[in-house]
Amino acid sequence: MVIVMEVGASPQQVEGVIHAVEEAGFRPFVNPGVERRVIAVLGLVDAQKVSVAERFAGLPGVERVTLISQPFKLASRESHPERTTVRVGEVVIGGEAITVIAGPCSVETREQTLEVARAVKQAGAHLLRGGAFKPRSSPYSFQGLGEEGLEVLAEARELTGLPIVTEVMDPHDLPLVARYADVLQIGARNMQNFRLLQQVGQFDKPVLLKRGAGCRVRDLLMACEYVMLEGNRQVILCERGITTFEDSTRYTTDLNAVPVLKHQSHLPVLLDPSHSTGDWRYVAPLALAAIAAGADGIMVEVHPSPGQALSDGPQSLKPDRFRELMVTLSRVAAAVGRSLAVPAASG
Repeated sequence: MVIVMEVGASPQQVEGVIHAVEEAGFRPFVNPGVERRVIAVLGLVDAQKVSVAERFAGLPGVERVTLISQPFKLASRESHPERTTVRVGEVVIGGEAITVIAGPCSVETREQTLEVARAVKQAGAHLLRGGAFKPRSSPYSFQGLGEEGLEVLAEARELTGLPIVTEVMDPHDLPLVARYADVLQIGARNMQNFRLLQQVGQFDKPVLLKRGAGCRVRDLLMACEYVMLEGNRQVILCERGITTFEDSTRYTTDLNAVPVLKHQSHLPVLLDPSHSTGDWRYVAPLALAAIAAGADGIMVEVHPSPGQALSDGPQSLKPDRFRELMVTLSRVAAAVGRSLAVPAASG
């Protein structure tokens, strides 16, 4: 359930409600709003406990109590009516401006990564993506450079000023990755690695959570709940395609998920047209469609020589095509009353 406090409720009234929630055997989670505070009541609300809502409703300073039918509480729009923005350095994700994350699928070499970093920075990207640890279907495929790759990403950040988004796959690697990354990415294969989600939730780092290929929107929001329950509210949701009977693209891009997530959750929503299509020819159209559908940004793979890429070359844009996409993206953003965010200053 959610307890909505009155506008101007005093700190003492808020503390009184928190104490009452704890006494009833629930866990309170306070979302500070601009005008009023909202207290999410976490725990199992069965038929015997519904009557507790009436008691909470009568406490001083309470405007109303609402029972949430969805299993996700902290990520729900009911618990946090105002949209959440996530700040990464100077970049604000989830506001009026559109955010673009771009870079190579994998950090292959220092030269390749720095070349891409310069190119996407010049084109107007706001964050740099790049994988140092790569989950691959085949154990014989390139698995990433590990810490060496993280060091290269850190150098690219120093060179361009772009914050780094990189994937963490294993709880044991989390302290290492967190030393370098500005945003911790949880990939589609690990969306339901609940131990990893809990561990990430204990770090004070923004988390980019990608939807699993076989998972529903509800599953994504429940995975998000694992992170937020540990105290980390800086979560960015990312749609990246789901498995269907259609095989003309790598996955089926679920554009429906963008407005659905924006309606059900207060968190920022991005779309990854590179992984959802698996083909560079379709990346730009899906990126533009995502912004038209209400996404807060996109995540795109860029490589100077896709034919020689060690991973996901067919879905990677060349730098010149990425520049063209950014120009068109700004026009679509303007058409829906938004704009591209101002890129970070060079380091």
